[in-house]
Amino acid sequence: MRDSGRKNGQLRDIRITVDFCPAACGSVLLELGNTRVICAASVGDNVPDHAVKWGTGWITAEYSLLPYSTPQRTGRDLYRRDGRSVEIQRLIARALRSVVDLSALQNCLVTVDCDVLQADGGTRTAAITGGYIALARAVNRMRGEGLVAASPLRGAVAAVSVGYVGGDLYLDLDFREDSRAEVDMNVVMDGASNIIEVQGTAEKKSFTKKQLDSMIEMAEKGIHELMEIQKSYI
Repeated sequence: MRDSGRKNGQLRDIRITVDFCPAACGSVLLELGNTRVICAASVGDNVPDHAVKWGTGWITAEYSLLPYSTPQRTGRDLYRRDGRSVEIQRLIARALRSVVDLSALQNCLVTVDCDVLQADGGTRTAAITGGYIALARAVNRMRGEGLVAASPLRGAVAAVSVGYVGGDLYLDLDFREDSRAEVDMNVVMDGASNIIEVQGTAEKKSFTKKQLDSMIEMAEKGIHELMEIQKSYI
């Protein structure tokens, strides 16, 4: 039994508030335990040159930890993005683009902003899961306003963390668990259980292929639970 009382393969409690940012085309506040992330999708026409050349639209993302989201204040990226934020926002954008037909978004740029209000582990995976809901809600609005003729969404995407802590395999690590993990991994999948991205690190010791398979299997279960929740808000 974990310190939180959760079972090894149990997600944290999830709360979702839709239309949290009324000015955005689609938005949610996703609360995963004590991790809280706002995901908001905005639509514009300033499509990057490479997408114009291909005759498609584009999806990009921005990610930030707000100053008060961590026990020690996180400085704002006013002049130069820190490497971690850049890496995470690229991950979010790749994950979202993987389930979108960009040709159906012609002349449209969708930017998904993910701002962490409170960080207690799993912020990047929460941003992907919530970012998809925000994107899907924005797509519904775009269809209603005639910006796209048909939905460009080809499926769902969600993400979750897994890891070995004290020799036990846990799903959806909070910060305390993550900081003690021998191995931690972020897994991104689509609705068909295809792997979009895996970020795994041996923090204290290497791990076996059998352990890797066990982590992927646990992550798959958690991701499908998240996708069932996503359906209620799209």
